[in-house]
Amino acid sequence: MTTQRTVLITGAAGGLGRAFAEGFARLGDRVAVADINLDGAQETAERLHTLTDAAAFRVDVTDPVSTEQLATDVAEFAGGLIDVVINNAAIYATVTRSPFEEIDPTEWDLVMGVNLKGPWLVTRALSPHLSDGARVVNLSSATVMSGSAQWAHYVASKGGVIALTRVLAKELGGRNITVNAIAPGFTLTDASYGLMSDAASYGVDRGSIKRASEPEDIVGAALFLASPESGFITGQTLVVDGGRQFI
Repeated sequence: MTTQRTVLITGAAGGLGRAFAEGFARLGDRVAVADINLDGAQETAERLHTLTDAAAFRVDVTDPVSTEQLATDVAEFAGGLIDVVINNAAIYATVTRSPFEEIDPTEWDLVMGVNLKGPWLVTRALSPHLSDGARVVNLSSATVMSGSAQWAHYVASKGGVIALTRVLAKELGGRNITVNAIAPGFTLTDASYGLMSDAASYGVDRGSIKRASEPEDIVGAALFLASPESGFITGQTLVVDGGRQFI
């Protein structure tokens, strides 16, 4: 009989994080839903209750006190150790596009704090509570590969996630814990629809697969990297963009 895993997903009040939560719930995993938006996290958890055990937690991923409390609370919810961490929380739709010379340093620090400091603090807090052979999956972005113009703070933060992933893979490998990153291309979430009216057709002509990316495309990659089948893969970045660019 397979033991039920406990999965923590940050940034799961909606969008891709909610899709991740639903994907793991369909596998029967116990799901901890964390977000700075507690109401949204609770809504996600309620949607999962017909499938699995789920609970919502508020977390500010930029705050070490908040992330330490999250680790304690999720370990209690798990009744022991945590098996999968999906570091999904990020600032995306609200990031201002502007030439690098014009980026507000305050916004730079905010983006770095959530997108890069966040995965570090969450993984640091969770480390004592991770099971042997646990899986950590960090969300980067395919914009790192393309160098998306006028988005230096966002792209740099997501490039840092790839670098952090490699370091964590080295440091946690002795515990048989894998750490990998997913770099999604432009994906049809509520945030993406809010960015542009033609989101469903944006960039489709540049892809090898001539359709827009759906959340389920990214969820499949996360389920694989969190599975036993990926046990010898670590420190890697999986670009999921329908072949819009090759590296």
